[in-house]
Amino acid sequence: MDPLDVIDRLQKVKPLFQPVFSAVKHDIMGYVVKGSFPIDDGQVLLDGFFQDDEVPDEFKLEVNQHLMKRAMDTFIQEKESGCLFIHRRANELLLEDSEAFIAMIHTFQELGFNMNQLVIEILDVEVDVDVERLHHLLHYYKTFGIQVAVRHEGDTTPNLDSLRLLEPHIVKVDASIFKDQANPLQQDVIQSISLLSRRIGAALLFENIEDSIQLYYAWKHGGRFYQGSYLVRPSERFLERDVCVDLLRNDVHRFIKREKMLIETRLNYVLNWDQRMRGMLDSWESPKQVNAFIPRIMNLFDQESFRIYVCDSDGQQISSNFTKRNGEWVEEPEVYGTNWAFRPYFLENMVQMKMWNKGRLSDVYSDIETRELVRTFSFPLSDSHSIFIDIRYDYMFEHEALLH
Repeated sequence: MDPLDVIDRLQKVKPLFQPVFSAVKHDIMGYVVKGSFPIDDGQVLLDGFFQDDEVPDEFKLEVNQHLMKRAMDTFIQEKESGCLFIHRRANELLLEDSEAFIAMIHTFQELGFNMNQLVIEILDVEVDVDVERLHHLLHYYKTFGIQVAVRHEGDTTPNLDSLRLLEPHIVKVDASIFKDQANPLQQDVIQSISLLSRRIGAALLFENIEDSIQLYYAWKHGGRFYQGSYLVRPSERFLERDVCVDLLRNDVHRFIKREKMLIETRLNYVLNWDQRMRGMLDSWESPKQVNAFIPRIMNLFDQESFRIYVCDSDGQQISSNFTKRNGEWVEEPEVYGTNWAFRPYFLENMVQMKMWNKGRLSDVYSDIETRELVRTFSFPLSDSHSIFIDIRYDYMFEHEALLH
């Protein structure tokens, strides 16, 4: 597509509207504006035009301004009360005259469009963007009630730093990130985004949801808003707000049922392991006999575990590691005296075990030595000592409730 052709025939560019759905009520909370352009056999989306680095930012800004005006006109004519998401690249925002931008919105406000309906969606924050200047500009827009959404691109620290600085109302994530769930890097990325979003008070919006599996992971990772072809494709008209209520309710009901089953199954594993260990408490005599005690536990957890050790309440390891290598248990005394209190949540887990006198199962994490995903079951042997039983990845993979 020739960019000059788009600019020369700007009046032929028209907005399409793709609904954004709420996880709370399962109804439409707003629409994302997408540009379309006539070709010989129909219409083509202008995604390629906006993504082409060879197209000048001035051209993109002119087209986006045209789309925004036409979209707000349509909102006013149809008395649409939802949010209107308009796309802007960071460089376009900095190029645009902020006072003229606000004045233009005020013009539409007088006709019935509310400032708080507008969501400026920043498509990317390039490395060469002055993030501090962008932060001040967005803060200025926020004072008028305008909301800000930032699309997360990639998995780099600078991008996460930009999210933290810009403090958007909404963080937008492409649901294609869920296509490779076996990739630990992708898991780390989505967990980092989810954690950061909670800390800055931003809602997660997952876009490009193509099937119920991606919707499930979007729901599971705390997505508050959903957008994609699985729900509704872009169109020229607005839809009834409850157009996907039945679909979303049925899917979410299945998701809830599945999660409850996984949680119950996982807790049953913990209860079973807790009961096994309680049956061995009479065999626990003192820290001096710890390396004679652990082999008895190895027999109880031979299928599940690949490493077992004991620590005191300050995180000091008082035993050897007993590690399964090539199918055989091996004692590794060189780790005696290691302190693990630096690990996140270690001391909290120790105190909770002491107070509640129950075993605990950790979240899934990557083991420092094997680099595989594991969990650790820990159990209080006394007020001052606990045993740690590392659950191997192969066992977790075979028992789905432990992997999720």
